[in-house]
Amino acid sequence: MIRARVVVASNRASTGVYADTSGPLLVTGLRDLGCQVDEPVVVPDGEPVAQALRQALADGMDVVVTSGGTGINPTDRTPEATRTVIDREIPGIAEAIRGHSRDRIPAAALSRGLAGVAGRMLVVNLPGSTGGARDGLAVLGPILVHAVDQLRGGDHPGNEEQS
Repeated sequence: MIRARVVVASNRASTGVYADTSGPLLVTGLRDLGCQVDEPVVVPDGEPVAQALRQALADGMDVVVTSGGTGINPTDRTPEATRTVIDREIPGIAEAIRGHSRDRIPAAALSRGLAGVAGRMLVVNLPGSTGGARDGLAVLGPILVHAVDQLRGGDHPGNEEQS
C-alpha cells in the first residue's frame, strides 16, 4: 500500500477565506490509484509547506503531492520550500505535468512546480487549480507504483544487462 499525503499551499484557504477544492480532488484521485491518504493538510505558502513535507517524511509517507504556490505571484513559494526538503530533483515528472496541459492551457508554462525525492519519499508540486490537480494525476497515475517501488529499492523488471 502506498501511503500518500496531500499538502495544500494556500494563504487564503489556510485562514478560511475560501474552501480549497484541489486538495479533496487530489485525495480522491490518489485513493482511486490505490493509495492510503487522509484529508488534505492546508497550510500557508512558504516555510509551512517545508514543515508539512518534513512531517510527512517523519510520518513515513511514500508520496506527497502539493497543490498551490507554484506560479509567479510574489507569494508563490512552494518550489523554494520544496527545494529545502528534497535531496534530488526528478525534472521529468515536473516537465511532463506542464507538458500535459500546455497546449490547452498556455498559462501552464508559468508553473514552477518541482518533483523530487526526500529520503525515500516522492514529492510532486502541482498548481492549485482543479485542472492542474487533474493533469497532475493523469501524469502520476501510470508511473506512481513504479516510482514508489524504485524508492523502496525495487529493481527494473525485465532489464537484464546485455553482454
